[in-house]
Amino acid sequence: MKKNNQPPHRFASLAEGLKAFGFPPPQHPLITVIDGIDEHMAGVAPAEGHVLTFYKIVFRPNIGGLLRYGQTHFDYNEGGLFFAAPNQIVAPNESNPRQAPCTREEIAILMHPDFLLNYPLAAKIKKYQFFSYAVNEALHLSEKEKDIILNLFRNIQEELNSRIDELSQDVVIAQLELLLNYAQGFYKRQFITRKTISNSLLQQFEEVLNKYFDEGQPLYRGIPTVQNLAESLAISAGYLSDMLRTLTGQNAQHHIHEKVIEKAKERLSTTNLSVSEIAYDLGFEHPQSFSKLFKTKTNQSPLEFRAQFN
Repeated sequence: MKKNNQPPHRFASLAEGLKAFGFPPPQHPLITVIDGIDEHMAGVAPAEGHVLTFYKIVFRPNIGGLLRYGQTHFDYNEGGLFFAAPNQIVAPNESNPRQAPCTREEIAILMHPDFLLNYPLAAKIKKYQFFSYAVNEALHLSEKEKDIILNLFRNIQEELNSRIDELSQDVVIAQLELLLNYAQGFYKRQFITRKTISNSLLQQFEEVLNKYFDEGQPLYRGIPTVQNLAESLAISAGYLSDMLRTLTGQNAQHHIHEKVIEKAKERLSTTNLSVSEIAYDLGFEHPQSFSKLFKTKTNQSPLEFRAQFN
């Protein structure tokens, strides 16, 4: 079969995207709640895939045991939440859980960014990192958590379906922000309650980071980035940082810097390498950047630290 090389389709509006999948136009041009899919709605995703032009929050039931890290299956069966942000590419793959806006038994909020204009949430929503999590990093809900989330979905749906007046947007945005704040809290719970998985990832992260320095990779690849380390663990950078912050109180970038300082101290105290040589070995293009980081973390310059061992 000939491979489709067409670029992903970008829908000009929320209504256009819904129409492509067989859904009716939204009550509000910038936001809608889709509750499952009727028998007669047989919308087909564009063959070339599409680029999201809206935020998407999807509740999918009965996902427990279907998604996993390594050989470890998730433990909740009450369903979970998936998040996606504008400009993410959705591949035309039937196995891709993000292929269509919504499928039977799911409920989804689709929202254009313009709906948030002139509200503080327009800026704040970019700080919810779970919009960049991979699909296998879904928020798995307990029965109680599911009830809370679905009630918020229903509140938003009812507000959009019953009336749209000058107060409707305020009400919907308040419910949205509450939903996102609950999701953030539930994710923190997930990092803690799934200790076997989280601690395994933490151990793997430390092993990957140590290997990176022990094999001398900084010399030709530079200081390790959160993105590269996350890719090595097959998770998203945002999920990695949030998990580490919950488990250790520090994000991934902090852990990388701590490892840099640890390796720097080893070289400063046990070798005769110059500060510049150590900086290059650790992946710094400019020794001044290394010295600045070292002093920020230790309250000493590299030479002041070395002087203690002479």
